[in-house]
Amino acid sequence: MKSVVFAIVAGALIGCGANGAPLRPTTSANVSVGTGGVSAGTNVGLTNGAFSVNLGQTFSGN
Repeated sequence: MKSVVFAIVAGALIGCGANGAPLRPTTSANVSVGTGGVSAGTNVGLTNGAFSVNLGQTFSGN
């Protein structure tokens, strides 16, 4: 959890673009239901177009 908060704070600080092209924060979330049960996932990251860093986690319940 601390790493997710760190990534969000770092993205907010770096996103101003004071040192080159700005890094844009990205987020996504999904929920899937299938024969194996329900699963959910989240993903946060930073991108500047040519380079991106992502951190994701998947939760599943059977």
